[in-house]
Amino acid sequence: MYFYPILIFFLLWIIISLIGNKYRINNKKNFSDFYSPVISVDFVILAVILIIFYAFKIHIESRLIIFGTILLSLFLELILLTVYHINEKIEADFDYSSSIVGTPHLVESEFIATQQEKIDEQKIDLPQIDNIENSIYLNLKNRYLSKNQRLFNFINYYIPIEKIAKNESLILNTKTTYNFENFEYKSIQLFINIHRINDILRINKYFIQVNKILKYDGLFVNCVEPKALRKRRILAKFPPVLNYIFYTFDFIFKRVMPKLPFTKQIYFLITQGHNRVMSEPEVLGRLYSCGFEVVETKYINNFLYFIARKIKEPIYNNMPTYGPISYLQRIGKGGKMITVYKMRTMYPYSEYLQAYIYKKNKLQEGGKIKNDYRITTIGRFMRKVWLDELPMLYNIIKGDLKLIGVRPLSKHFLSLYPEEFQKRRIKYKPGLLPPFYLDLPKTLEEVIASEVRYLDEYDKNPIKTDIIYFSKILYNILIKKARSK
Repeated sequence: MYFYPILIFFLLWIIISLIGNKYRINNKKNFSDFYSPVISVDFVILAVILIIFYAFKIHIESRLIIFGTILLSLFLELILLTVYHINEKIEADFDYSSSIVGTPHLVESEFIATQQEKIDEQKIDLPQIDNIENSIYLNLKNRYLSKNQRLFNFINYYIPIEKIAKNESLILNTKTTYNFENFEYKSIQLFINIHRINDILRINKYFIQVNKILKYDGLFVNCVEPKALRKRRILAKFPPVLNYIFYTFDFIFKRVMPKLPFTKQIYFLITQGHNRVMSEPEVLGRLYSCGFEVVETKYINNFLYFIARKIKEPIYNNMPTYGPISYLQRIGKGGKMITVYKMRTMYPYSEYLQAYIYKKNKLQEGGKIKNDYRITTIGRFMRKVWLDELPMLYNIIKGDLKLIGVRPLSKHFLSLYPEEFQKRRIKYKPGLLPPFYLDLPKTLEEVIASEVRYLDEYDKNPIKTDIIYFSKILYNILIKKARSK
């Protein structure tokens, strides 16, 4: 009965709110600046609805429902604006120089010290530079990092600053590309931006622009406040219970909303990308997708600082790696690249970090990456109960996969296999249930041996082999509780 009036109300609410710029609040300084546009635009909405009521002679019951909905919506908006205003004020007043210092453990809520942390505690002698006036050394130390000795030591430890010409370096504190987009293509050897990327509206375009002006092997230094450190900071800022209320609001508004297609536009309209919540894997994955490799990372004053090297041109991916479904590029039959669909169990852009994580952590039992911090908490649960594999049924319907077969692999993982077996492996269609779940191998060598046995049997009798493997794999999954990690 009230569906259409409510639907019309919400459409009017959204349209008039957008026209009236009701949610452009990120630069407002006080409460009146927050509330006045909301209240004034809501009065306009109320006036428009009154006109519609009298024009179409809507009966009194519907009027009460609509007016009650308007008052409730206005009340909720004011509450959310109050929480948002307080949170933004805390962010603006936050002293990063005295913030929490630590390195997040593989479990987000825990922090441990590392040997790398000792580097910045050591006093590093100044290099002997013949023509120091023409170098970037003093500019970097005195102008930008005079109050952050630890950051200066980190950069100076890993980058030969004294060897880089001043006209081939660029040191900025900016959240836009405006200040460097007119530099010549491949003209810069070192680019340093000390502004956190949480405040940059279009991060990939920013990284791509940096890639554009850097020479090959040029170095890029920047920072981010990662999700784990942000959580720790917010929980330490407020008393118990209240801290989790603020953290929940912060997480939903600044982490969840930017990732969902139907809320993303609203989020960026309100915030212009300012103070976004990002995970470490997402930031590093974006770097790799934009043509960089990570040289080193370090946690300093609640920020993750990274040094990245340009190694190639950016990868222009027309299928953004957001949302609950992951679109993974895998090698199918005949070496053809196929898109495998899975429920997201890793942070966005994690697929670009396979080589990086493998280099740092190597493999664990079962042939997967050891201590893979790209996997989210929810993702680990979904892997245990097989929810992440459900979308792959669509790949079976499409014909890219079959029920039983060798696992569809990325280019990086396939490169770990012996070359001769790689050539043999791509002759077969991959499967949803790999022979891994029958043999339960512990090392990569055992994984390869398991796949060799399956393919040998499959060549002799395809149908019989798949039936036998299917029954034994189901037994291991249902009875022995074999799970993906």
